[in-house]
Amino acid sequence: MGKRIIMNAFDMNGAMHNSHGLWKHPDSERHRYTELAYWAEMARLLERGRFDALFLADVVGIYDVYKQSRDPAIRDAVQVPLNDPALIVPAMAAVTEHLSFAVTVTTTYEHPYAHARRFSTLDHLTNGRIAWNIVTSYLPNAALNHGLDGMIKHDDRYELADEFLEVVYKLWEGSWEADAVVRDVVRGVYAEPGKVHRIDHEGRFFTVPGPHLSEPSPQRTPVLYQAGSSERGRDFAAKHAECVFVGGNSAASLRSNIEAIRNQAERLGRDPRRIKMFTGLNVVVGNTRAEAENKLKDYAALWSPEAALAQFGGSSGYDLSAYAPDEYLAYKATDHGQSRAAQYTKHVPNRLTVKEVMERIGTLDRRQGRMLVGTPADIADGMQEQLEETGLDGFNLAHLITPGSLREFVDLVVPELQRRGIYQTDYEPGTLREKLFGAGNRLLPKDHAASQYRRG
Repeated sequence: MGKRIIMNAFDMNGAMHNSHGLWKHPDSERHRYTELAYWAEMARLLERGRFDALFLADVVGIYDVYKQSRDPAIRDAVQVPLNDPALIVPAMAAVTEHLSFAVTVTTTYEHPYAHARRFSTLDHLTNGRIAWNIVTSYLPNAALNHGLDGMIKHDDRYELADEFLEVVYKLWEGSWEADAVVRDVVRGVYAEPGKVHRIDHEGRFFTVPGPHLSEPSPQRTPVLYQAGSSERGRDFAAKHAECVFVGGNSAASLRSNIEAIRNQAERLGRDPRRIKMFTGLNVVVGNTRAEAENKLKDYAALWSPEAALAQFGGSSGYDLSAYAPDEYLAYKATDHGQSRAAQYTKHVPNRLTVKEVMERIGTLDRRQGRMLVGTPADIADGMQEQLEETGLDGFNLAHLITPGSLREFVDLVVPELQRRGIYQTDYEPGTLREKLFGAGNRLLPKDHAASQYRRG
């Protein structure tokens, strides 16, 4: 028996996520994303498949770097139209018992005081099944719509994020004592005023006197996810994250990124085993290899190169339409996603021309992200191999056709993984943190940066 695979479904509360152009497929139900019933059905499917969580990505602007235009993104639903991911969670929690929810919220444009209350509320309503995916936002359109003249510099965004985390830790961990709420009818006291504390935070970016508006939730601080492979992003993950979404063009680069984060966490005094590592995955599965290959051809025929290039432009900062096709694409630092900018420059063995990069991005094949194609046994082999070679703990499973690709994974691949003893057949009790790290681990551990603010 190998290490248990932790499995998240990777999605957005919008018309499309990263399956560019596949909204046109006749089996796609993505257009139903505005219906609560759609998300309730999704949650039931994932819990039937014993998924650990639904990981909801988010952006707060439109991709308008490619061709210096928003039109390609709007035309092909490149993460627009897009709704708030947090608002669908209670509806899904109400129809499930164990499935957890990782919600993306940016530290760049949110305020920590309001954010802390929102996530305490979600943690209460889900009975401790909530995680926060911490991101720093990169789209120029997002900066303009939040009143700025341009994007905040990449490393400055992480400075702001560090202080944001300090504020919410103080609110979640230090404002309310565990026994502050007494509901004493005889004395007429609902909560003891002496056990509810101001935080009196005064920093470079935020001034927050407190106290926190919400009483302590089951986990106090939600499980902390983070995605960032730049040097500054890895440092941030090593300090704060419990679950990290890592990337890499090969098993070796993925393993290197994982080791760098765990080593840095250990230097900070954290137990590196308390950080779970995930990477993205797409699966095309069939009862035979030929059936799976035919599905991939079917999907590839609908793939939208323009949509994929629009998404790449916003996430990397490179407007490939402005380059000569035969020009070699060279790395240049941008204030967008640095790991995305390095994907086809620093992280490839040989230099690529702009035309070659555009062809890779604009074609749906095995090079398009981490993709496995084949029978259930083929998929299980590939997943096992990735875990053994890299030190991964699990996957964020994307899906080309929603919900069909997820349903096929649940019905075909999950039973094969369970037969191998590497996938849960039932859920452990408790909060999300307890499900990930074991019974008794409801709160953040003492070696985490947040623990210094915890009272008692």
